[in-house]
Amino acid sequence: MKTPRLLSIVMPAHNEAMGIGHSVDAVRAQLEALGIPWEIIIVDDGSADETFRRIGEAAAEDARIKGLRLSRNFGKESALLAGLRAAGGDAVITLDADLQHPPALFPRLLDAWRAGAKVVDAIKRGRETDTPMARLRARLFNALVSRLGGINLREASDYKLLDREVVDIIATEIPERHRFYRGLCDWVGFEHDTIEFDVENRAVGEGKWTLLGLVELAMTATISFTSAPLRLVTILGAFTLIFGLLVATEALLGWFSGRAVSGFTTTIITLLILASTIMISLGIIGEYVAKIYDEIKLRPPYLVAGRIGLPSEAQGHAELPPAPRHEQPRQ
Repeated sequence: MKTPRLLSIVMPAHNEAMGIGHSVDAVRAQLEALGIPWEIIIVDDGSADETFRRIGEAAAEDARIKGLRLSRNFGKESALLAGLRAAGGDAVITLDADLQHPPALFPRLLDAWRAGAKVVDAIKRGRETDTPMARLRARLFNALVSRLGGINLREASDYKLLDREVVDIIATEIPERHRFYRGLCDWVGFEHDTIEFDVENRAVGEGKWTLLGLVELAMTATISFTSAPLRLVTILGAFTLIFGLLVATEALLGWFSGRAVSGFTTTIITLLILASTIMISLGIIGEYVAKIYDEIKLRPPYLVAGRIGLPSEAQGHAELPPAPRHEQPRQ
């Protein structure tokens, strides 16, 4: 039977000081029951509370618990990347630190991996613990990104098991800075399997996602995986052209028939439609240009401010590809 020499657990955490100890205990209990070597890597994403101190206390009791502290809040996607780069396991499980991703699913994730899956997706069967508004936001987000980006995000989550080969590809071979973890796990291909789970109640505290945060993540995911919004600019241009032709036709017919044409209202409506179309188009193009600008600056996706039980090589910026060199023409 296929058994990992080491199983890594990656848990991003932000302001989870009140519940991180309980989460570590629950995850550790499940890992001990598996009877295989393991490590837990908790990435403190620039928390403003005592999260990193609590991680240090847990690590002092068990050396298999390790921690990274980012220099500021870079976001969950960067925290996941930092954890993946620090993980050394043959299989790596990523899950949230609030225990809404039940650790009891570990044996089933491993069974799917042993059966040959390189990526095992834990998908949400139910969201009874979420508010109706949260469920609506999640459905709209998944539907939008799935349709525009061409990736399958049906009830997807960041609760996954990745084979070492996939971890190496996502963590080191994909150089983009603005990342969407769920989308990348689907994009890489390989053998996939899915396991359903019911979202648990948070042990402590409240959810960190806001409507603005989801909108920003949806924009990053859409821009990263599709150029469909740019095609929308062309479609808007075609519609305004058709509208302009209709207005021109109506004006010409009225002129030839000797009817007086009231041009003020028509002109105002036309200007409003054209101006709106132009502004929307510029906004869409601007989002792509902004992402390109961020990418070509080659800034690291995160900076490590502290480590517990991990070598200095666990810093993401040390593993980024070098900036391209532009040779000067010879005189």
